[in-house]
Amino acid sequence: MTMELWKATVLGLVEGLTEYLPVSSTGHLILTERLLGLPQGTSESAFAVCIQAGAILAVLGLYRRRATDCVRGVFGKSPSGFALTVKLVLAFLPAAVIGFLFDDWIEAHLFGLWPVVGAWLLGGVVILFWPTRGPRAGNGLEQLGFGAAFLIGLAQCFALWPGTSRSLATILGGLGIGLSLTAAVEFSFLLGVLTLTAATMYKALKSGSVMVDDLGLAAILLGAAVAWLAAWISVRWMVAWLERRGLQVFGWWRIALGLTVAVLLIAGILPSR
Repeated sequence: MTMELWKATVLGLVEGLTEYLPVSSTGHLILTERLLGLPQGTSESAFAVCIQAGAILAVLGLYRRRATDCVRGVFGKSPSGFALTVKLVLAFLPAAVIGFLFDDWIEAHLFGLWPVVGAWLLGGVVILFWPTRGPRAGNGLEQLGFGAAFLIGLAQCFALWPGTSRSLATILGGLGIGLSLTAAVEFSFLLGVLTLTAATMYKALKSGSVMVDDLGLAAILLGAAVAWLAAWISVRWMVAWLERRGLQVFGWWRIALGLTVAVLLIAGILPSR
């Protein structure tokens, strides 16, 4: 039984719009799957991860100069690109190791709506009470040290709890070690490319054949394509918004959505898993 294409489109839209916003794409996808009445199986879980490929391509396109510089650095043609690549790898490692070791446990215990609601509410409160400053007040990406990059990677580990948001954890981690908001967002997006690529490849290798058999290749490709377009729009909007107004709107969104879903769960309108 293949996934209906309109459902794949909705999931791709949700993934692309929320992947790089500090609101948790995983939490939004879990909620959307419940609303669409989709089963919570291996194929559906793999689908939600693999359509991230579209969002990855969108950010690579928008940050192609940085990405190209990193590639040149790997081949010894850009010292700054090589240094940034090493920092991204250092930031990637903590969540990669913990995620690999506890992937099954996380899916079994944290992929319900109640854990997501808790993470939404907690993250919303943190955003609203986090000290604010201008978007360029702080260090630039060039001043980021290797140890500081690793600390951002440790912050990313919190995002293994669905609903927390990888972007939120890494942006706040960057701000916490002294980066400007602009630099923290850029590093978060670039780190996302590495982290999401690894997660997508892992899921594709682990469950790809089952996913294609159950859901159909057309649904997967459509979901990824829609995620690419939505992420392109979302990232461009987010960068412009943060330059003017900061993170607070995302805190209010998380709290409003968390409270709404909590009411629906208590009323029995939504299943918790």
